[in-house]
Amino acid sequence: MILTAIGITAVGVLWNAERSAEHLRLAVASFCFCIAALLFVVGDPARATVLALIVVATIHGASALKYVHSGLKLTVTDLPLLLAGTVPFFFVQYPLAVTAALTGLLGLIAIAVAALLYLPGSPIPLVAQLAFFGLATLGLVLAYRSGGGATALQRIAAQPRCFYSTFVASLLDPRSWRQFSGFVLSDIADDPLPLLPATPAKHPTCPDIIVIQHESIFDPRLYGLPVGPMIENFLTPPQGIHGRLNVDIFGGGSWQSEFSLLTGLSSASFGSNGYFLFERGAGRFHHSLPKTLGGLGYTTTLTSSCRRGFLNYDNFYRSIGMRERIFTDDLPAPFDVNKFETTNSDSEFLQAALGVHADAIDKGSGPRFLYMLTNYNHGPHSRRLVAAGQFEPQRAFALASLPDATYAEYYARLVETADTWHRLKADLIARFPDRPMLVIHYGDHQPVMTRRIQSRLQLPQNERRQFQTFYAIEMLNNPATSMIPGRGPNLDIAFLGTVALQHAGLPLDPVFATRASLREQCGDTYFASGSERKRRFHRTLVDLGLIDIGQPARGQ
Repeated sequence: MILTAIGITAVGVLWNAERSAEHLRLAVASFCFCIAALLFVVGDPARATVLALIVVATIHGASALKYVHSGLKLTVTDLPLLLAGTVPFFFVQYPLAVTAALTGLLGLIAIAVAALLYLPGSPIPLVAQLAFFGLATLGLVLAYRSGGGATALQRIAAQPRCFYSTFVASLLDPRSWRQFSGFVLSDIADDPLPLLPATPAKHPTCPDIIVIQHESIFDPRLYGLPVGPMIENFLTPPQGIHGRLNVDIFGGGSWQSEFSLLTGLSSASFGSNGYFLFERGAGRFHHSLPKTLGGLGYTTTLTSSCRRGFLNYDNFYRSIGMRERIFTDDLPAPFDVNKFETTNSDSEFLQAALGVHADAIDKGSGPRFLYMLTNYNHGPHSRRLVAAGQFEPQRAFALASLPDATYAEYYARLVETADTWHRLKADLIARFPDRPMLVIHYGDHQPVMTRRIQSRLQLPQNERRQFQTFYAIEMLNNPATSMIPGRGPNLDIAFLGTVALQHAGLPLDPVFATRASLREQCGDTYFASGSERKRRFHRTLVDLGLIDIGQPARGQ
């Protein structure tokens, strides 16, 4: 009777963890291997099976929690993140989710203790244990290979199924363990790709380039929600180009989007190191958008809404050619960093950052590249940051579209950002009427709050939608621009820096010219593209010393 109940429970737990038959063989084989290993500890099949089920449930729960907040399932290479400050971040940002996870974990521990103390079982001989372990090991290896290995599971990393088998496949993948010990580029070929010739500038003028990364901003129309005129003009400027932007992340990790834009590479290509790129990647990337613009005579400036000590930003940005690095603890009065950090308001930050930029134009000469990183629309959106009495009609508009307070707060913050930019753009045009400026806005990732939107609207699952934000490009003070306003192509963020150079009319060196040629083949997904030319291009960058990965990762 007990074994029957355990068997029925095992079927339910495994199916709930997989929700698909595609890689069920690997899940079952791994489950059997786990039972075989635990038999050496407890001696009897009943308790070993219950403990194995607890292992499956724990991995499934952790993977489902990660998926909700990042759009990707748990793999073994995520485990170092527990030591990288993510646990305290989760406690602060998502207390309800952490409480639920800890409650579930304590429940599973209680079940494990009860099984060990009270579940009756009949021990089996050591010879039988060894035989079962050997068969389970063979079955696991065969299931892993016949199912396509880790590569097959990576293709569905953003789909809410195969939670357990995905983790198991990553555990068996040798590349996972190499990522722990080295700096590995995963999508790289053995043979290099010859670089294309450089392309000349389209015109002699070098416009200023202003790029603004908007924290956690996406286009509500992606989910079928309407927007007002102010938001429409912000996301899709009538005199500019706009489109959807594919990014590597969901819910957090803004620096990974920054990395992709500035280096033209995907943070996902570096596996577990994708999260640590600003620390482990400093000094490893010798071709970047800031270095290229610096070589063309631009003064390159980062202005960040974080303090200088945040996540090795100062060192990493110095290493990729950002000459000036300004943080919130550097901004001059009347900007008050302590007051600012209570809301991270874009109205305060953008005004201060563009004020410093405008003063630098007055004092110096030559073109300037300004990269601004905002932080206003970061979650959780359960906190009201927009001042009482401000943008109440727009908040009401959002609530009428979707009766959800978190969406209304997101929309109200977005309105404040759009209103601030509208005013500051008008000031730039009036102050420097003869100075051409290329302006690029984009969202770094979607906030976790979009999970609520999808649920409230009962939208079908779409794993790609969660990685889509927006980009908008417009040229100010240049009536001779050849930019044709309207809908542009959907882009991957790895191509956005190249597109910036093209719309600025600047020359493309052989690396940028070759990267531009990959766009048609890769489409709007860079990392997920199976392009062999992209993989060979990465080999070229490594062979030329433009990416330092230590020991070349051949044969991957």
